[in-house]
Amino acid sequence: MSVVRILLVEDFVPWHRVIRSLLQENAELQVIAEVTNGLEAVGKAIELQPDLVLLDIGLPGVNGIEVAHHITRVSPRSKILFLTEMDSRAVIQRAVRLGAHGYVLKSDAVRQLLPAVEAVMAGQQFIGPEFDANTDTGASTPRSKLV
Repeated sequence: MSVVRILLVEDFVPWHRVIRSLLQENAELQVIAEVTNGLEAVGKAIELQPDLVLLDIGLPGVNGIEVAHHITRVSPRSKILFLTEMDSRAVIQRAVRLGAHGYVLKSDAVRQLLPAVEAVMAGQQFIGPEFDANTDTGASTPRSKLV
């Protein structure tokens, strides 16, 4: 994996430090910008064309699902990995239908964030294992932590 340029979209600023700390475990992961709302995220995606967007769903103003929809249009090469507290199967299904490449709960970030980033950047879809094999996300590949 070459250097992965990451746009971090999270409204809770102290969480930025946690995410950065986790990502720094892999020297090939570089946070190129951090923003706290959806409008900033779309603007930075246009400007920077990141390889990966780590995106919360519960953002002020425009929610992360809508932000992902816009980013996929303005920065089509950017992969979207949701890192959120939202554990609803319906939300995951919608995220996947809109093109999300991965979905990790914040409560599992310590264990799952790096494997999710690696999977997504390798072209695989990653849905956290807490969503069992009966969760219909619309994914077409077999489940086992990687969807």
